[in-house]
Amino acid sequence: MKTYPSIFNDVIGPVMRGPSSSHCAASLRIGRLCLDLMDGDIQEVYIEFDPNGSLATTHKGQGSDMGLFGGFMGWEADDERLPNYLKAIDEAGIAIKIDIHPIGATHPNTYKITLKNAKETRRLTAISTGGGMIEVQEIDGAHVSMAGDYYQTLIYCTSPSAIISQVEKSFACDEIAYRDGDAGFVEVKSNRFIPKDLEVSLLELKEVLFIKKLNPVLPVLARKDLQVPFITCNEMLDYNADKNLELWELALVYESMRGHISEAEVFEKMRSIVKIMQHAIAQGLKGTEYADRILGPQSLTFQERMDGKKLVEGDVLNQVILYTSAMMEVKSSMGVIVAAPTAGSCGALPGAILGIGKILGLSEDELVKGMLAAGMIGVFIAAHATFAAEVGGCMAECGSGSGMAAAGIVVLKGGSLRQSLSAASMALQSSLGMVCDMIADRVEAPCLNRNVMAATNAISCANMALSDYDHLIPLDEVIETMKRVGDAMPNTLCCTGLGGLAITKTAKEIEAKLANGELNTNKTFFKVC
Repeated sequence: MKTYPSIFNDVIGPVMRGPSSSHCAASLRIGRLCLDLMDGDIQEVYIEFDPNGSLATTHKGQGSDMGLFGGFMGWEADDERLPNYLKAIDEAGIAIKIDIHPIGATHPNTYKITLKNAKETRRLTAISTGGGMIEVQEIDGAHVSMAGDYYQTLIYCTSPSAIISQVEKSFACDEIAYRDGDAGFVEVKSNRFIPKDLEVSLLELKEVLFIKKLNPVLPVLARKDLQVPFITCNEMLDYNADKNLELWELALVYESMRGHISEAEVFEKMRSIVKIMQHAIAQGLKGTEYADRILGPQSLTFQERMDGKKLVEGDVLNQVILYTSAMMEVKSSMGVIVAAPTAGSCGALPGAILGIGKILGLSEDELVKGMLAAGMIGVFIAAHATFAAEVGGCMAECGSGSGMAAAGIVVLKGGSLRQSLSAASMALQSSLGMVCDMIADRVEAPCLNRNVMAATNAISCANMALSDYDHLIPLDEVIETMKRVGDAMPNTLCCTGLGGLAITKTAKEIEAKLANGELNTNKTFFKVC
């Protein structure tokens, strides 16, 4: 079954806490599915990471453990208890062991998990694909492909034929198939679980061993024969040839068809996202504190010196820097943010759109339109490249955020569809090959700098597009190039902490100070050279 990105699943979201959506939000969703697979009763967990992947070096510092353990507890991605996950797991009596050794993983974000309780042992392998999205690839030795966007009933059995026949006769499901493994099962995907009476009748069959029910973990569900009006920029332009819709309106059309909801509902969903972003920025501007971080609340000083006219003049630019910084600081203090398109790049898009909106005095509706336009660009990137820094470096995160923001800014200024696409193309062209080399395994530095760069690059590219600069390379081709460049990047420069700034002498000193609890985040750690 072919799948298509959703603005709210894949691009702008999830609403979450933690440093990384690829690690925190995705792992929490995997943990939630593990909990369902064990009927809510997990007593022992054995987790295996491949030494050649990103999780071997980042699972603790970037929040994979926090998210996964929170998922085992049944928590949501924005649960206020997440920072205290170790205490909660201990109190719940869940014994967890993590082992790093070769497991033959082909994706850098691979989780191989064995779950036990007094009654049973189950196994699950899943990957984080970027921006909080996941794919479960194996359950109990059976190959599957689960994104967490269905109600999934797993009917464990000795023979599938009678079961499939009975389900098909009495229940209209989206997909049904037998998955052969160490313990085979019939997988039923639908927008609801099989009815209780059908479940009872199935359990009476001698072939049926037991039934598992996995709840969806994504906000927008998939469905049978799902269609979208377009999935590339060129297809969108063809669709719009006789309609003359703006980019934000095309986003409404797309997400309405993708999510099977009205365009008005799509608009209001995005309004709620904008409100969360506004609240996070306001929280950041009050100052944030968190012990396990590198940088303190620097946006406070920026605000003071901006207000005191001590900075280089530039009202829009400085407001965007301020908002971007505030958002990143909330993320680093475990506050609630929106991955846009990821947690590591959560500052650039809202910083640019809301910062410009502040200076221009724009209404909330106008901000929603700009964010919808950005979301549409993100759909194309999600469909044909990646948001995962572990796969494409920071180009995939801050680079994508910059391209999305550039298109949204053009919409805020009343530019044309052609100009929005031109701005996105130029912003993405400017971001090709950007590495991900976070310091001390914390998504703070150089992440803050790169979010600011992404936001300010978006402003520059939007203004060039509004002045009809020629972007030369069509957006679809730039996104294809992003994919190729990401594939060519070494894993040491893709969110592993094994290259770039992460292995400098000072970075290692910071890492040691964090480990020993010696870093005072009320002061910036720096060295004059």
